[in-house]
Amino acid sequence: MGGQVKASEDSLVEGFEAEWKPEIGQYSKKFVEYCSIKALTNMCQSIEEKISDGSFSRLTFDMMLAWEMPSAADEESHTECMGKENEDRKAVKVTSDHDEIPLFYTDIMPLLVNNEPSVGEDAFVWMGSLVPLVSDVINGRFTYEILTAPTGNRLHSPAYDIFLKEMDKCIKHLQKQATPKGVELADDEFILHVEGTASTQRVVRHIGKTSWPGRLTLTNYALYFEASGVITYEDALKIDLSKDAELSVKPTATGPWGAPLFDKAIVVESPEQSEGIVLEFPEITSSTRRDHWLALTKEIMLMHKFLSKFKVECPIQAWEMNARTILCIIRLHAAREMLRILPPDPTKFLIFALYDELPKGDYVLEELAESLKKVNCGHPSSASSILRCMNLSIAASGEVKEGKELEEHKHISDESCSSLETAINQSKEQAKAIEIAKSTTEGLKDEGISDSILVLLELLKPLKSVLPWIREVVSWEKPATTLTVIATTLLIVYKEWVGQAIAACLLTIVVKMLQARKKRLTDKCNEIVVCTASDQSTVESIVSAQYSLITIHEMLQAANIMILKIWSILISKARKHADTVMVALTGLAIVLAVVPFKYIVMGGVLYGFIMNSKPMKYLGNNSNDQSGNRRLKEWWESIPIIPVRVVDKLPECPK
Repeated sequence: MGGQVKASEDSLVEGFEAEWKPEIGQYSKKFVEYCSIKALTNMCQSIEEKISDGSFSRLTFDMMLAWEMPSAADEESHTECMGKENEDRKAVKVTSDHDEIPLFYTDIMPLLVNNEPSVGEDAFVWMGSLVPLVSDVINGRFTYEILTAPTGNRLHSPAYDIFLKEMDKCIKHLQKQATPKGVELADDEFILHVEGTASTQRVVRHIGKTSWPGRLTLTNYALYFEASGVITYEDALKIDLSKDAELSVKPTATGPWGAPLFDKAIVVESPEQSEGIVLEFPEITSSTRRDHWLALTKEIMLMHKFLSKFKVECPIQAWEMNARTILCIIRLHAAREMLRILPPDPTKFLIFALYDELPKGDYVLEELAESLKKVNCGHPSSASSILRCMNLSIAASGEVKEGKELEEHKHISDESCSSLETAINQSKEQAKAIEIAKSTTEGLKDEGISDSILVLLELLKPLKSVLPWIREVVSWEKPATTLTVIATTLLIVYKEWVGQAIAACLLTIVVKMLQARKKRLTDKCNEIVVCTASDQSTVESIVSAQYSLITIHEMLQAANIMILKIWSILISKARKHADTVMVALTGLAIVLAVVPFKYIVMGGVLYGFIMNSKPMKYLGNNSNDQSGNRRLKEWWESIPIIPVRVVDKLPECPK
């Protein structure tokens, strides 16, 4: 027996050295990868049985441990690092964030994982690249963060084993679900989620002011709603998620008599339908059920849009992407079963819903499309093969060649996954930077209207120094400065140097930014202090606020009246005024067509400065040259407006 084991080890070493040429210092890790591939090739063919008896979780967990610590030196350094982390964790006081950790982790897991070996994020993602069952390489890091958040970002064997067994339970549960009434599912269409049955929570469809409870079924192609009848369900209403590119699904609120009181529903809208299909998921407190269904529905829609956008026409490649999406949804179901008290964010377990939100997610999907074309869907550890071995699917259209060695797949993956992994890491880092930036704005969002106004006024203070300078220039308080501004403006307009002037302004801003960096204003300006103290008493503050509201109301009224007067002119409700406006606009159009625009601008600049000079103001006051403005005001006030009638209900339009 010992000779056979020795011969087997020698043959593995010989095969490894013949096929792989690892770099210096990478021999141990590459040998672990090679042996893992060989073992998984046979195990994946009976994966359902191996998950049930726990042998799959034990073997793959040991593989991850070996990959993380392939040599004695790696194991020693890893042990030292883990010891330091444990000491730091004991020294750090538990924060309030741990109050929201589900009971599964806070009560049971510390007893199960005490001094037990654990694996890190890289090992978890590496295992997902070999067997896309417990994770997918494209979203494995996000899945790992959710699963290990309560246990110090380390995955322990008990939690890993429970997660795999929950996935197996979810698959068996989905296999038992009944096909929607009056529907024949396609060969590659499989049920992914069902609610509204006797053993699950209610689902209600709203049609106008009426509500119909029923059963809702999601597959990898469509949504099916079956209204509850007296004895059985009625024929299912199909909402196809795979063909209509303009189909949209979004959250909405429902309530009695159509009042939007409860934000626990989704609405599916399509140009082909006059009204959207509203489906409500009643809950007492939160809207986690609605969010769960919304994320799953979007995932299916986005998957089919992805296949259409990148023209994945090969049936085998399309089914491989379907299989990966199905496994992502099964992982989400398993995680929700493990974390019932505080369900996880659904998008962290999905692919397309996740990268639809993340920055640079479109780049990741482009790389995913390219890597999909290079994947061998016939090897035993592909997503489609795993589903087939777990009796959840049949072979996709076309012949799938079995028996190809997994190492061939691994060679292809190493070449195609490097650019994909780079895109994923860039997207993740960008998302972290955005989260940090958003966290700095949370304080402002919590402030009231009055505080927001005070902050705005404080931020606009630098402009107060600019306004007096502009006033001085326009009013000729400093004639030399005014003449300089006039000459510069006329020269820029005449020579058509507007682009160069804007470029000079932008360069000035760059110089100011460099000066601020040189003065280290970043270190000095850590926060902006806004003082809310006031000399007014409480009564004075109330009166001031009342007058402010009156002023805002008067401004709104003036804006409405101005728009109505313009509308009266446009439709010739005030015919005499409309004739005047048409003549004026015609004359202005002729002037703009004949005279070069730069001369008009130069004339406007000269007119504005000259009319604000002291001599012209003096002549204007003495000659009573205010009659022009007065006539214009009288002409404006004489324009009648169209009456406005406010009603509670729109009148029916005559047919």
